[in-house]
Amino acid sequence: MAYKIVASQCTACGACEFECPNAAVNLKRDIYVIDTKKCTECEGHSDTPQCAAVSPVPNTCVAV
Repeated sequence: MAYKIVASQCTACGACEFECPNAAVNLKRDIYVIDTKKCTECEGHSDTPQCAAVSPVPNTCVAV
C-alpha cells in the first residue's frame, strides 16, 4: 500500500516532505504529492505514516 495527498486539502506547508524517510513527497505545482512507488507507509522507520501524523489538516494524507 501507499499514501496519497488529497490535493484539495493540502496547504503546501511542507511538513510532510521533511518527515518522509523515503523522499517520496515532493512539491508539484504548489501542492505536495507522494510518489507511490517510493512510499512504504514509513514501515521500518515508524509505527505510523509520518505524512499523516504531521499534517496540520486531518485526512490530507490517506491510504490509496
